[in-house]
Amino acid sequence: MNRIQLPTNALSIDVEDYFQVSALAGQFPRSGWETVPCRIERNMDLILAVLHEHGVKATFFTLGWIAERYPKLVRLIVMEGHELASHGYGHERASDQTRGAFAADVQLAKAVLEDIGGVEVKGYRAPSFSFSDKNPWAHECLAAAGYQYSSSVYPVVHDHYGMPDSPRFTYRHPSGIVEIPVTTTRFMGRNLPAGGGGYFRFLPYAASRWMIRRVNKQDAQSAIFYFHPWELDPGQPRVHDAPAKSRFRHYINLDKTEARLRRLLTDFQWGRVDEVFLNNPALALAA
Repeated sequence: MNRIQLPTNALSIDVEDYFQVSALAGQFPRSGWETVPCRIERNMDLILAVLHEHGVKATFFTLGWIAERYPKLVRLIVMEGHELASHGYGHERASDQTRGAFAADVQLAKAVLEDIGGVEVKGYRAPSFSFSDKNPWAHECLAAAGYQYSSSVYPVVHDHYGMPDSPRFTYRHPSGIVEIPVTTTRFMGRNLPAGGGGYFRFLPYAASRWMIRRVNKQDAQSAIFYFHPWELDPGQPRVHDAPAKSRFRHYINLDKTEARLRRLLTDFQWGRVDEVFLNNPALALAA
């Protein structure tokens, strides 16, 4: 594969710990987070080391809750040249909040991250890609809070999220916010999930490589890919009383993620979300 002829893709990390995922919310209520042992520092140290080794800069969509408790981690992200972006404050789905509560959450997260990191926070990703037709005001709240872009829509069919009929590639919302949907590839009349997360662990690595390469070559588009720090942590505590489906999704192939990530960083060219997508001339014309 000739990497020079393919678009640069955007690598993103949703900075949250294993006990903050939506699938395990029943086992780890927000009121008890302070008592749960964190593993975010160990996992982030590994990710930053792997990115440094491969010379890759990425975007870290970071929870305000994490940033307040691990400010050195936030400053390290910035110091190493990565983009600091927002994942909201407390990992509450946008679809579970009122407009007022969501507006307050994204404003607080942006203020916390900017105060600690000392840089402007341009981007936001909703927990569990929870932008849908049920909260059409979400982009407007981001614009009012001073964000420039969002990556909160996944155009797939999924039982927890997804807007399969939304645009597959970057567009400008009427609010002015640039929306960067998580990458899919179109195949046999369906959008296949090519943007990472649990699919990256569940499917063979060759499937992810094929889908991203297809988007780069056939669609001539940059892909946006994401993963979580806990997905590189096979030693994390096991939650045995979670539903079987949640356990399967959360724990499958954790021991393979690091090796697959290293292959991904070698097989494609990667950059920060803001640098890959915000300088798109077509978006400027659409403003």
